Amino acid sequence: MFTGIVEELGEVVGRIDKPDAALLSIRGPVVTSDAAAGDSIAVNGVCLTVVEIVGDVFTADVIGETLRRSSLGSAEVGDRVNLERAAKLGDRLGGHLVQGHVDATGTLLERAAPQAGSEPGGWELIRIGMPAQLGRYLVEKGSITVDGVSFTVIDLSDEDFTIGLIPTTRELTTFGLRAPGELVNLEVDVVAKYVERLTSPHLHARGGGPGR
Repeated sequence: MFTGIVEELGEVVGRIDKPDAALLSIRGPVVTSDAAAGDSIAVNGVCLTVVEIVGDVFTADVIGETLRRSSLGSAEVGDRVNLERAAKLGDRLGGHLVQGHVDATGTLLERAAPQAGSEPGGWELIRIGMPAQLGRYLVEKGSITVDGVSFTVIDLSDEDFTIGLIPTTRELTTFGLRAPGELVNLEVDVVAKYVERLTSPHLHARGGGPGR
């Protein structure tokens, strides 16, 4: 499990494509400082298992399902990525409970100052497009993970949602580099998915269900 609080900006330094998989090499001095083979590290919100560590670079296998469902499918050498080590029991939960299991990719649609005359370098309003099937898991002021970063949903529609980007997050994560049109990894709150799974049989029995 993770918290959605990025520890450092890493860099993809190697990629070897395999049949329906890839081996990524990623530089991250902070996350490799106490890591070992078998540990979990979130890369742009995707939970990967460390295969090997050499100096400040770790390698991880990425299976085809992950390549297709996340932006790691198009990751290239030189790309900057958000890195976070798995949380320890007893750590402060600064964001929210994040599994590192990406549900789908979204598209950064717009980033702008929240109002005219805002101070340059202040916080930004980010609008992100999402697949329609994810909308039912989001609520205003609820949590959403975008590229491994824990955000609070400001408002939403059936096709997109907005979040607030503070200067610190912009400086310490890939959001300082993101431009409209780029793909981002999305993970909704797992509690919402479990609630739906548990209640669906009863809703369907009464003629209801998701989307109705």
